[in-house]
Amino acid sequence: MRLPLPRYLVILALLTANACGIPCHAGQPSSGLEQSICGLKEPFMFWLWSSAAGEPGAARLAQVDNIEDVAITSRDGRILRGYRLRPPHTLDGKQSPRGYLLVAQGNAMLADQIITRFDPFAALGYDVYIFDYRGYGRSEGKRRLRAILDDYREIIRQLDTQPYPHRSFYGMSFGGVVLLDALRDHSSDKTLVIDSSPSRLSGYGCPAAHDPVNNLPPDAGNLLVIAGAKDYVVKPVASGELLALAEERGATVHREPAWGHPFMDGHTQQRLQTVRQFLLGQ
Repeated sequence: MRLPLPRYLVILALLTANACGIPCHAGQPSSGLEQSICGLKEPFMFWLWSSAAGEPGAARLAQVDNIEDVAITSRDGRILRGYRLRPPHTLDGKQSPRGYLLVAQGNAMLADQIITRFDPFAALGYDVYIFDYRGYGRSEGKRRLRAILDDYREIIRQLDTQPYPHRSFYGMSFGGVVLLDALRDHSSDKTLVIDSSPSRLSGYGCPAAHDPVNNLPPDAGNLLVIAGAKDYVVKPVASGELLALAEERGATVHREPAWGHPFMDGHTQQRLQTVRQFLLGQ
């Protein structure tokens, strides 16, 4: 059912002017990073996706002893909030983690909804970090592609100042777009899984420089790419070019006939086991 035209125009104008998360930096103007680069529909689409993600529910994590709040300040001063899931044996400070895993989720998810599913990674000695995207959940700012990509370069830069022996990354759906872009100049010493991500964004009006196929490393030996034949969110036709090029460059490619989209298909345990085996060897 269509909205009457005047109401539709009002809604679209509001979204375009101020598609923010909570809080929206009252009195603080948009930064250059928060300008749309994918046309008028960019703020509208982010509004739809973030609405599907729902509201943050940090209370559900209150009884989990090895989860702590973390926050990183973006280059334009926005506070990006998330969680660190710590290995239980490191809580007393006597042992250090073996490395970190940075998870970039789909754009209809919040960090608190999935962080506990990564307990097996923490049990193997890894700090697991998941942040709400800018303008989602508890993170500040306007939801814009350019800003989110820049945020993850900054998150990785700050994590890499810490003495972690091993660094690994898991990006699902939109998160795969984010991590391929953020790591395009620093992928040689990092192990990465891209799961159910599209080959291109340029078909939606975004710059081709941000197409995942244009951000694959020349040597993709440290990369696993996953796709499910029953994925109706990012359909095989949308991910096929990325899988083919990744395989050509030496990546491990996992095509699973029974799987759909991450955290939506009933195969989450098997999927994360595949990710864990590739990233951590266990």
